[in-house]
Amino acid sequence: MSNSSTGLAPAPSAALPVGRGLLYLAFAGVAWGTAGGAAALVFGASDLGPLALSFWRCAGGLVLLLGAMALRRRREPRAAEPRGRRLLRILGNGIGLMVFQSAYFAAVEATGLAVATVVTLGAGPVLIALGARLTLGERIGRSGGAAVAGALAGLAVLWIGNGGGTVRPAGVVLALVSAAGYAAITLLTRWLGRDGGAGDPSSTTAWAFGVAALCLLPLAGSEGLLPHTGDPVRVVVLLLYVAAVPTAFAYALYFAGAAVVRAATVSVIMLLEPVSAAVLAVSVLGERITAATAVGTALLLLAVLGLAAAETRQAARTRREAVLL
Repeated sequence: MSNSSTGLAPAPSAALPVGRGLLYLAFAGVAWGTAGGAAALVFGASDLGPLALSFWRCAGGLVLLLGAMALRRRREPRAAEPRGRRLLRILGNGIGLMVFQSAYFAAVEATGLAVATVVTLGAGPVLIALGARLTLGERIGRSGGAAVAGALAGLAVLWIGNGGGTVRPAGVVLALVSAAGYAAITLLTRWLGRDGGAGDPSSTTAWAFGVAALCLLPLAGSEGLLPHTGDPVRVVVLLLYVAAVPTAFAYALYFAGAAVVRAATVSVIMLLEPVSAAVLAVSVLGERITAATAVGTALLLLAVLGLAAAETRQAARTRREAVLL
């Protein structure tokens, strides 16, 4: 997926075609889905808590990205991003990432995995679509609206198929806070990338991880930073995987793709995360898949394909109009 044989992140998103941006986002969504399975294995093999795991995920991703950035040779010089804009990007993404992850884990603890996941992922597209309409003036059109509705229907079916759960108001509020954090990251990335000045995805991601890790450190410290385990090699390998694939690599691709793809489309493509998580749960963790789960997964996939097709048509239409002008 990378455009450089020596780097971890793609080429600058300022020159990124929309089709490649969609591909980057799809990979990020699938990779994020594997993080939950890896986390479940870590929790089963040690006493590491969710906040501590989130800290190590951000800290490990930061180290890997800094190493990749040090080794990478840039092919062409790039104009420096204005200081105020860069600071906004770093703090916004870092704080949003911290809120997104920590509030989600807290929601899972408060109201259970099923309810927390459905509220977070179901509210995300709605908040992003509303925020994009109010702040970016983006219109998703009939096909986009139908795709968002289909995605929400798919999530509802997945919830029903997994037995729902006990809904607790505090957990629902935390899940909505998590969805707001994710929506803020998506909208900020899209807003800053509308004029082609999306910055270096590796640098953006590294700084965001650094800010998130600093915010998480005191919380993770109170939970216990170092795991106690009878299988330390397995835990270390899993932590390295979580830091590398669904974190450093996937977030770099996400920030690159989100800068060139409409915000509402990004929100639905990222629903590939629960799809890949469901596949991993069945194939690796031995969980049984129900008919409702299969239907919900199919609806999510159709929604992703529908929005991707609509995004590609919109990009082609924009290019044609630019040529005519």
